[in-house]
Amino acid sequence: MNDKHRPVAIAAEDEPDLLRDQFKQLLRYRRLLGAGIGIGLLGGVYLGISTADTYVATADVVLRTPTDDPFNPSIAADKTVNIGSERQTALSRSIAEEAAKKLNIADSGLPALRTGLQVTNPPQSMVLRFTYTADSPREAARRANALTEAYLSKRQESLDATRDKMVKSYEKQRDPIAKQLDELAKDISRMPAGAARDAAASQKTDLQSKVGQFNGQISKLDALDMTPGRITSKATPPSASDGPGLPMSLALGAAVGLALGLLAAWVRLVFDPAPRSDGDVSRALRAPVLGSLPRDKSAGGPLLAAGEEDPRLAEEFRSVAFRLAYDSRFADRRRLLVVAPRGSSEIAAAVAVNLAASFAETGKDVLLIEADLRTPVLASQLPTDAGGRPRWSQMPGGPGQNPAGHAESDWPDGRQLVVDAGESGSFDLIPGDRVRNVARALTSARASRLISEADSPNSTVVVLAPPVLSYADALALVDRVDGVLVVCDPRAVQRTDLARIRELITGAGGTVLGAVLHGPLPDDKKGGGPRRGKRTPGNAPAATPAPAPRPRPTLPVEQHIPGDGTDTVALRTVRTGQR
Repeated sequence: MNDKHRPVAIAAEDEPDLLRDQFKQLLRYRRLLGAGIGIGLLGGVYLGISTADTYVATADVVLRTPTDDPFNPSIAADKTVNIGSERQTALSRSIAEEAAKKLNIADSGLPALRTGLQVTNPPQSMVLRFTYTADSPREAARRANALTEAYLSKRQESLDATRDKMVKSYEKQRDPIAKQLDELAKDISRMPAGAARDAAASQKTDLQSKVGQFNGQISKLDALDMTPGRITSKATPPSASDGPGLPMSLALGAAVGLALGLLAAWVRLVFDPAPRSDGDVSRALRAPVLGSLPRDKSAGGPLLAAGEEDPRLAEEFRSVAFRLAYDSRFADRRRLLVVAPRGSSEIAAAVAVNLAASFAETGKDVLLIEADLRTPVLASQLPTDAGGRPRWSQMPGGPGQNPAGHAESDWPDGRQLVVDAGESGSFDLIPGDRVRNVARALTSARASRLISEADSPNSTVVVLAPPVLSYADALALVDRVDGVLVVCDPRAVQRTDLARIRELITGAGGTVLGAVLHGPLPDDKKGGGPRRGKRTPGNAPAATPAPAPRPRPTLPVEQHIPGDGTDTVALRTVRTGQR
């Protein structure tokens, strides 16, 4: 490898480039993005309208625990009160029933009353915040205060009931002992002095001590401060609605909708089998993208782009040819096989023709071989002039016979046309023809002689083959034309197809030099008549003499047969066709 011809390598992509490429691919799914934004805006409108007449009132309650000394710092309220349980109690049905009595709400209105209530607990505090949402500011404040008072009332009742139960329990234990103490006191008064009286007095002292303990516990419970809590912030009618407003709702909806649209587009991108960028094509083929044809100029026009009013297409073909010329894998052998993945090979034919014209413009002796023997049409679509019959085709025994006398395929039959490429010059064309056995024709010795003309100095051979995934014709040529150029529409082919093409070509001993991308064909977008630039019998232009072809190397002459077409030059009328 020298400094002049270096292989075209795939540029390494760093992470920012990959992210940028992915973001560009997401923007291709404009319908999903638009649908997401539309749904978000509808949600924003609904939020703005539904919360326009919503008012929220808030009341705060600080909980307390029963205590006989409120200034004793050793008593921690958070250790004796379960704030989570108290929050659930505030949301219970019993509190709502108590508030409904004060608000004069029937039992049927309890579910609606409970729906508007929300009770929260600010962190690191013994505060319960009652928040009520209603359609009216006064009603919101009234119901929030009623529910707060109902909760405190129920909590007061619960604490009082607990204290009364404990007092009754102590009294129930104290009363038998007090009764026994009274009876023992009567017995002692009737006993004479002595040991028995002393023992009864000692027992009396014990009973008096127990009764005193129970009386002390009861007195302590009676002295407790049973205040359940206090309202630190009473609910007042709010001055404005709680909703964010229609403008803010629309902005939030648009942001959420855009996020949903991007998520849907990303999911669609992940599961999309088609390559959506040049990087995807390069990674699937493990070869660079050599060019991308303009979408409005890649199909529907004449095969030759030279001479068109818009030079963009011709310049793109020249750029592809320039990059191939500086790839040592092509420059060393000067053989190029142009194929499409599947379907129509119309764009592949245009690429092959224009690359041949671009190579001819650089002074190369170019031979374009139409190896598509199933639908050959190049001769009918190009400005051609009949050229001399190749010397290797003149074999004794007549056409179609080899020296051994064995019948060979009808193609190549010796026809050689000269294509006038305008300012680019001219190049030779071996037109295709329908044959009975395509595989035998492509692997024949005469086809190999044609391809071997690239071995001559300053010569280049461009071969056009049918779609590689539709027929095996291209693979039959890879061993002789090992440099392959894939022409595809990224939206019409899958990444697995491109990977399979690379595996087939490399498995047959070839090399994928690169890819040329194009847009969808006109027939893929809408049905219509014949594309412009294709000749039909009614509009075929009159044949004009083409410039004399440049001398090109041929194989050694073994025999010359007079009248075989090399003595005179005549215009050849070819049939029309459409790929």
